[in-house]
Amino acid sequence: MPSGSLIEARGLVKSYRRAERSLPVLRGVDLSVSAGEFLAIMGPSGSGKSTLLHILGCLDSPSEGRYVLDGRDVTQLSDRALSRIRARHIGFVFQTFNLIPSLTLQENIALPFAYADLGDDFQARVQRSMAQVGLAERRDHLPSALSGGEMQRAAIARALAVGPKLILADEPTGNLDAGTTRDILNLFASMHAGGATIIVVTHDRDVAAAARRCILLTDGVLSGA
Repeated sequence: MPSGSLIEARGLVKSYRRAERSLPVLRGVDLSVSAGEFLAIMGPSGSGKSTLLHILGCLDSPSEGRYVLDGRDVTQLSDRALSRIRARHIGFVFQTFNLIPSLTLQENIALPFAYADLGDDFQARVQRSMAQVGLAERRDHLPSALSGGEMQRAAIARALAVGPKLILADEPTGNLDAGTTRDILNLFASMHAGGATIIVVTHDRDVAAAARRCILLTDGVLSGA
């Protein structure tokens, strides 16, 4: 893997079985991402953006191809090994926030630590991540008491708390108004300035413009990589 490269994907193919047919989603994707890069992936609905993000996040495996993450070929790893990588090295931010309604903000952000041994200082890390996104005073609130922007900031804090090498965001501003979107973009810019590697899937050109590089995925084929 080239020096400074966090991600090297070569020939990624992903197909799904539908009845007796094979439905191709990714058609030989090659992608390199440097450590500390801020990358946007754009493309029409159904182009394979979320599928690619799930593979990069070790939530799914390619049908063909090789994926090296931080010097380790993860393509053939077991589900248990992939779970450890997700828990320790990858932070996820989704459009739907994925907060558990019955848990407080603080408990939601601490949730990843329940699934992996991430150190005894997890409470301090949770508090630090809440402060980073400006939600320290909302720690005891339930998601129902938060605005859409606050819920997305909470989701970002949850991703930051584990100290990930890679942050993956799938349409992170899709449910937000223009003002709140600007707040989230400023937060991503701050994270990037702090050294985070960020990959964002988006339909929003303003979000893509905030990234340092933008690539296009169309019918499972990548351009501009």
